[in-house]
Amino acid sequence: MTTPDSDLPAGASGAGAQGGPDRGDDAGRGRRVDLLAVLSFVALGFWVTARLWLDPRNGVRDNRSDQAQFEWMMAHGARVVTHFAYPFTSDRMNVPDGVNLMANTSVLSVSLPMTPITILFGPRTSFLLFLTLGMIATGVAWYFLLSRVLIGTRAPAWLGAAFCAFGPAMVSHANAHPNIVSQFVVPLIIWRTLRLAESGRWLRNGVLLALVIVWQAFLNLEVLLMVAIGLGVVVAALAIGRPELRRQAGPFLAGLGVAAAVALVLLAYPLYVQFFGPGAYTGLPRLIRGYSSDLASFVAYSRESLAGSPRTAAGLAKNPTEENSFFGWPLVVLVIALVWWLRRNVVVLGLAVLGLLFAVLSLGREVIFDGRETGVPSLWAPLENLPILHSVVPTRWALAITPIVGLLLAYGAERARTLATRHPVARPQIRFATLTMLAMALLPLLPTPLPATHFDPVPRFVTSGAWRPYVTGGRSVVTLPLPDTNYAEPLRWSAATRLDMPLARGYFLGPDTRPGTDEGRVALFTAPPRPTSSFFTVIRQTGAVPPITPQSRVNAVDDLRFWRAGVVILGPHRHADALRRGMTEMTGIQPVYRGGVWVWDVRALTD
Repeated sequence: MTTPDSDLPAGASGAGAQGGPDRGDDAGRGRRVDLLAVLSFVALGFWVTARLWLDPRNGVRDNRSDQAQFEWMMAHGARVVTHFAYPFTSDRMNVPDGVNLMANTSVLSVSLPMTPITILFGPRTSFLLFLTLGMIATGVAWYFLLSRVLIGTRAPAWLGAAFCAFGPAMVSHANAHPNIVSQFVVPLIIWRTLRLAESGRWLRNGVLLALVIVWQAFLNLEVLLMVAIGLGVVVAALAIGRPELRRQAGPFLAGLGVAAAVALVLLAYPLYVQFFGPGAYTGLPRLIRGYSSDLASFVAYSRESLAGSPRTAAGLAKNPTEENSFFGWPLVVLVIALVWWLRRNVVVLGLAVLGLLFAVLSLGREVIFDGRETGVPSLWAPLENLPILHSVVPTRWALAITPIVGLLLAYGAERARTLATRHPVARPQIRFATLTMLAMALLPLLPTPLPATHFDPVPRFVTSGAWRPYVTGGRSVVTLPLPDTNYAEPLRWSAATRLDMPLARGYFLGPDTRPGTDEGRVALFTAPPRPTSSFFTVIRQTGAVPPITPQSRVNAVDDLRFWRAGVVILGPHRHADALRRGMTEMTGIQPVYRGGVWVWDVRALTD
């Protein structure tokens, strides 16, 4: 269903139907402009991640755990290619139960093709390329969709694409969420959806749409859900606001049916594994489903914006990675003004309704204002326990507002360009007013480089393979502290061995299988706690060794046997002395310092 010219800003050509962008432009000049646009996205991508590239010791400061997890995921993708490993679950973490990777961020659509990078340069480089190129490719994809299909001119397309790829929410998620900032498939889904209405090509177009849907499904299902809702609202707006388009409903619905059928066939088994396979869970815990957008955050600046800082974002988001709704007062006012100005455009009205819907959903079950509960229930309250929706973090709905704002900026800039063309006498004043408003709204939101910090190098005991004799016969490596959402360094170590080194426990989403839990098999961000893991969690958090009883020692042996432990290792840690004392007193085994870690050979206890 190609957007009709009458529903574009006045003067927009809808290049998909007109044979090319910027009619009358010299083709060579147009290609140079395209090249400059792509290079600008490259520059922005490397600017945001500059501190990570400049020092190989650096990692993402504000989200070390997720970087470790994604390095592990990149290594898993390489292992699928090199070892023909099963892609949807893994036994290389959380021995002996393993991990359901379909229910986690396995990013197979990226990790598999990046296998050569992972093998040649390591999982850190692969992760960093994924993060950087994901943002760049997102900008490029939006630019070509806007300039070739939706808008038809290059400058407004560049403006909208730049915001879609490097808006505050995207830069916030660049703190080690490459699967979220890599939204380059989204414009492809929109493009292929618009092409469904072509007469006589419903089968071909349906299959192509299904393929990009499957591609996105193995990148991030949460984004795919938002895209589906968004496209549904906009297509409905077009059907209501432009009755003449209904004659295209036949091929559109036929192509949509083909896309749904093909995608369902291709995704049926992976989705079965995700929802019913080993390690499946039934939604996020109530605490995580309470992560919502603060109403005051919509007019605040995120900490990674030029005008922002930790102070401007304090108390308005759960962490630096989830600043999804930070737009600042000037941009909020500008967007409202643009919607009013372009109110005769059905697409703009659909986008406005959609943005408002996502904003309301992001408020969670109760509206929070400036960190304080208001007692006012939100639309999300009756929805949060529904199937599929119970696995959504509500604040993420605000993430979908970023491309909506980008599209509105592009439509508004194109309308201003058209006015300047039609009124040459007032052209200087129109351009000055346009640039002034855009500068006031967008300059404060310019991205700054992500904060970085030095990561400890992977210990020589790991890189040299000295652990290998300890894990023969299906044994695992137990690290101190045991890995979880707050300490995921062992995942980096395992990734450095291409997952040859199996880990007890880990950082992942898995079911809470403890008997008597109120919420059933909801997700935990690690394996269910065991006495020994809880013992060392206390030491990690406090630096104090809890009292050790005979029962504690029995529990330790039971847990080591459950984990099939062959060796326990302790790397650099601020509470290393307390951790070492705790393990030594629990097992009665004196450790040996070897290759940068303390080593306890526990095979005699677990055989």
